[in-house]
Amino acid sequence: MPSRKFADGEVVRGRWPGSSLYYEVEILSHDSTSQLYTVKYKDGTELELKENDIKPLTSFRQRKGGSTSSSPSRRRGSRSRSRSRSPGRPPKSARRSASASHQANIKEARREVEVKLTPLILKPFGNSISRYNGEPEHTERNDVPHKNTQEKFSLSQESSYISTQYSLRPRREEVKLKEIDSKEEKFIAKELAVRTFEVTPIRAKDLEFGGVPGVFLIMFGLPVFLFLLLLICKQKDPSLLNFPPPLPALYELWETRVFGVYLLWFLIQVLFYLLPIGKVVEGTPLIDGRRLKYRLNGFYAFILTSAVIGASLFQGVEFHYVYSHFLQFALGATVFCVVLSVYLYMRSLKAPRNDLSPASSGNAVYDFFIGRELNPRIGTFDLKYFCELRPGLIGWVVINLVMLLAEMKIQDRAIPSLAMILVNSFQLLYVVDALWNEEALLTTMDIIHDGFGFMLAFGDLVWVPFIYSFQAFYLVSHPNEVSWPMASLIIVLKLCGYVIFRGANSQKNAFRKNPSDPKLAHLKTIHTSTGKNLLVSGWWGFVRHPNYLGDLIMALAWSLPCGFNHILPYFYVIYFTMLLVHREARDEYHCKKKYGVAWEKYCQRVPYRIFPYIY
Repeated sequence: MPSRKFADGEVVRGRWPGSSLYYEVEILSHDSTSQLYTVKYKDGTELELKENDIKPLTSFRQRKGGSTSSSPSRRRGSRSRSRSRSPGRPPKSARRSASASHQANIKEARREVEVKLTPLILKPFGNSISRYNGEPEHTERNDVPHKNTQEKFSLSQESSYISTQYSLRPRREEVKLKEIDSKEEKFIAKELAVRTFEVTPIRAKDLEFGGVPGVFLIMFGLPVFLFLLLLICKQKDPSLLNFPPPLPALYELWETRVFGVYLLWFLIQVLFYLLPIGKVVEGTPLIDGRRLKYRLNGFYAFILTSAVIGASLFQGVEFHYVYSHFLQFALGATVFCVVLSVYLYMRSLKAPRNDLSPASSGNAVYDFFIGRELNPRIGTFDLKYFCELRPGLIGWVVINLVMLLAEMKIQDRAIPSLAMILVNSFQLLYVVDALWNEEALLTTMDIIHDGFGFMLAFGDLVWVPFIYSFQAFYLVSHPNEVSWPMASLIIVLKLCGYVIFRGANSQKNAFRKNPSDPKLAHLKTIHTSTGKNLLVSGWWGFVRHPNYLGDLIMALAWSLPCGFNHILPYFYVIYFTMLLVHREARDEYHCKKKYGVAWEKYCQRVPYRIFPYIY
């Protein structure tokens, strides 16, 4: 049996398949039968190489110093010949050699980058499958780059060094050509990055939400359903048997003053967003390799809003006005959402192709709903990022406070009911947690995949503040007395859900941000053909999507203080369960398509699902 030359764990240089370039790799194992070494590159890629394709580091280090490539006398001779010419003017043969070497460098860099990115250049929404390292690899629309996207081109910089280390060009000419090489490599990298992340319209059969008919019904059905739900809740007996509720005249639902108050609220949040406070971070790479900058000051905006609300209460501002005109506020927010969606679609028609969302289809109705432009900005003001957390989420807390004050006034209470206090406290914790961990929003599907259209605008500005506050709105007219033992059980349930939710999300976000963090060294992973790793321990080894499980438990805790007299307060739990079923099924489908064999291994390691019988 032939002896092996390299040991496990040894760091050597391995040749990249299809090229003559060597990169630093780590020996993982050796197959005595096939005489192949399994090696791991710096970007996490694992390949099998022959022994002839592996060389020790020492040989490259000697070449770097130039001690073995030429003798001192030859180097001195080279310098003496260059001095016989005028300074900065090399001989013609040297210039021709330099030019030829320059062209060779460009070709080598281009070939190296193309080899490196070959497994990645796939149409995002096609059915094509490429084989890479023995596992099927697919692309996914909500793909999150592994570690740092700049790693894709780190080998290009190294190839530039390898291909020029033997050059005998005069120094000035060499410096100039190195600058040209650098510009060429940047151009190649940018060109290939555009090809890698090229936005391709998705096909009709891949459209979500039932395609064009489905999104058409959603856009008209959700606002109608929202108002019917609020009208039912205002009835003395909010039973489904009393459906439909008495419908008010359209002119009774619209009040210009209410719409003006809503616009004022929106503009105040814009002002807080633009304040130069809070740290600035970079988002995930865009199509052209750029990273947009985001200012994280959502928590500061919440503090400032609380101060304004507190000062208004101290000045005697009557917040009962919001409760008595709740339907008018909901209609005003809906109208604003529609106007904003029209503006977003119209401006997206002039947006560059690279700025479009991967979810856009080319159909006007579908793109109006799902969003055509990925990151619509007015200067540095990011419309989608702003609407995700500010007006709706902070508005949800303000509406809950309004309902608490309305309960005290309508029911003639000196203090709020225990049920109202529980609902306000639970949902306040949820909002504060989201604002405190604002940076985690940058890796969500809403930011990196979905465009900004009617779906997100209506969800952020209308659905969240007026539906998520539904339990507090219900308790104003339908009080429920909760005993302290029952309240204690509900609090324990809420805390259990929050621990699962926050622990799972924190673990996921930390791993996405820096997979090599020493604090995460204890976590077990499964390597995939895409270069990413799947967590199979910690919270993510307990059940798939543990964050969904925690979110669902918290949703139940929000509704329990309302009692069991009506099913209406549990609408949010029912709706949220349906939402998570759809989201989990979609995630399972995309992950299976993307990771292939690695996903099958993951399912064997983590067999439990939140909804095991729904596929």
